[in-house]
Amino acid sequence: MEQLDRRNLFAVLSAFATLSALAGSAAAESATADLSVSKVIHFGDIPVMKLPTGSEMRRVMSGTLPTGEFVEIHESVLPAGHMPHPPHKHPNTEWLFIQSGKLEYLDVDKPIAIGPGDIVFSASNVIHGLTNIGDTPASYIVVSVGKQLKEG
Repeated sequence: MEQLDRRNLFAVLSAFATLSALAGSAAAESATADLSVSKVIHFGDIPVMKLPTGSEMRRVMSGTLPTGEFVEIHESVLPAGHMPHPPHKHPNTEWLFIQSGKLEYLDVDKPIAIGPGDIVFSASNVIHGLTNIGDTPASYIVVSVGKQLKEG
């Protein structure tokens, strides 16, 4: 598979969002935005959130599609040697599209080396984790789909 650059990856994500909602979805940048209206989101217009872990996150889309699925898409930049959070599991399903860096994905108890162009699928309710094992920041895009459930 050819490596995807940021522009092409966002094109793939746009196509995924369309397919996931059976051609009825659209992008919006906040949980309160209307996900039944199509729009273009310019990457440079997405606010950067600085997290306590040293990571940076750009929330691309978050909300419930007209077909009922909850969708959350964000880009993260993870500093060398860091984890975004400890290994965990949740009811939603996730895809990670690795843009840059050298990462290790934890699939239950099996560590797997991943890098640019790799795509990770995290099944619902399966323990998983991520660590930047490289010497430089790593960037990746997360696409999460599921039912919106109350936590804890």
